[in-house]
Amino acid sequence: MISSVRGLVLSTAGSTVVIEVGGVGLGVQVTPATALGVRIDEEARLVTTLIVREDSLTLYGFVTADELAVFELLVGVTGVGPKSALGVLAVLTPNQIAQAVAGEDDGAFRKVSGIGPKTAKLIVLSLTGKLAVTAASTPARRPGATSVAASVQAALIGLGWSERVAAEAVDETLTDLADAAGEDTAPPTVAAVLRLALGRLGPAAHHATGSAAAATGTGRS
Repeated sequence: MISSVRGLVLSTAGSTVVIEVGGVGLGVQVTPATALGVRIDEEARLVTTLIVREDSLTLYGFVTADELAVFELLVGVTGVGPKSALGVLAVLTPNQIAQAVAGEDDGAFRKVSGIGPKTAKLIVLSLTGKLAVTAASTPARRPGATSVAASVQAALIGLGWSERVAAEAVDETLTDLADAAGEDTAPPTVAAVLRLALGRLGPAAHHATGSAAAATGTGRS
């Protein structure tokens, strides 16, 4: 079992971060917020779990042990695979997940792409009593990065782009915004990031502009 990795970040692409450990580049699947939080040519440390399938070995990485623990609980729910579990953590923090379970709020999980009503209810039932709601805050992240990145990526996928293309566009857009922002700059909104991501995707995005504006409330009445 690979419990953690620490090393130089070689590259990031969508939800994959490649970290060099002992001269070997390990591809680690992460949430958009985690990918945005690391920098190429800088050291990063992630707690990890290795998912073994008949045809693959996939390493999943997280900033905190709480995220890893929740991921492993989610994967243990019938109908929830590693990809969906990572999707839940891309939208909700471990504490928000615990609050949703404690409040029997399956609607919080239906917001995640790939999680249907039955699976959402099953998540609540399966995780009841296994998570504690705490007042402790999660480690500092770029303000709003998790929810904004997930929302914009979901919007782009809904408009017809692949998950990989959507994730890369969101990653690059938020990185550019962060580099240009000052300390007092307000967090980017979903509508603003979506407009910039659509512009980054180029001419192929033009057919979706109207739908994107309607989805974010930016269209003209």
